[in-house]
Amino acid sequence: MAKVAFLGMGVMGYPMAGHLVSKGHEVTVYNRSPAKAEAWVTEHGGKSAATPREAAMGQDFVMACVGNDDDLRAVCTGPDGAFAGMAKGAVFVDHTTVSAQVTRELEAVAREAGFAFVDAPVSGGQAGAQNGVLSVMCGGAEADYARAEPVIAAYSKICKHLGESGAGQIAKMMNQICIAGLVQGLAEALAFGQKAGMDGKAVVEVISGGAAGSWQMMNRHNGMLADKFDYGFAVDWMRKDLGICLATANEIGASLPVTALVDQFYKDVQRMGGGRWDTSSLIKRLG
Repeated sequence: MAKVAFLGMGVMGYPMAGHLVSKGHEVTVYNRSPAKAEAWVTEHGGKSAATPREAAMGQDFVMACVGNDDDLRAVCTGPDGAFAGMAKGAVFVDHTTVSAQVTRELEAVAREAGFAFVDAPVSGGQAGAQNGVLSVMCGGAEADYARAEPVIAAYSKICKHLGESGAGQIAKMMNQICIAGLVQGLAEALAFGQKAGMDGKAVVEVISGGAAGSWQMMNRHNGMLADKFDYGFAVDWMRKDLGICLATANEIGASLPVTALVDQFYKDVQRMGGGRWDTSSLIKRLG
């Protein structure tokens, strides 16, 4: 079993770190707000640290799941950052959804310092983290991934190496592009059905078993029909992710017309006060 630090006790990181303990790993946690780290220790055991550097010292692996590019740089670099405490030969695993640019930037710093960096964004949402069944998309050196995979297995149902540094983040962008179009299509279908006087739940029961079926349909139609949007990934975070997708598309010359449109629809939801609603709240625009 490994000695592991986990940085970030949000809705994803908190249960992910808990699964590490349940699999027998020795875990030290860090959170920008110390109260969350202390609550985690009370629930799961292990230790908490005052800084990322302190958390990373003496660890075989350092995992992170924070907010965005700036948050990741903050926990990695500087005198109190995790990189300052990591030993040569250790592995940093980043589960944050960030740009491929910052991933490659930090991977180069890590490599120069003598330790590994694996980008490993996740999909599956809060429920996937709580149930330990996340899908994990990884980039970096294959040998480094091979070392990290048995630890990541504590909270994943599938974990795959997809290429060099940044490949995991590109895969996560593809994931978010797929979700954006699916949720908009589902929102339009359910809103259309409501105006036509249909029983949306009964229709979903029929069509979910055919070509229209998807995870989003099975897991989000009830909330959409009930006008309840507190089940998962927030609109604010989705817009952050879609912004990364659109910026990367501009860099590589790719076209994302549907993604750009849905991003603007999510902007409408934010203007309605729904920044913390889950992504299925796109249907609110169609009422």
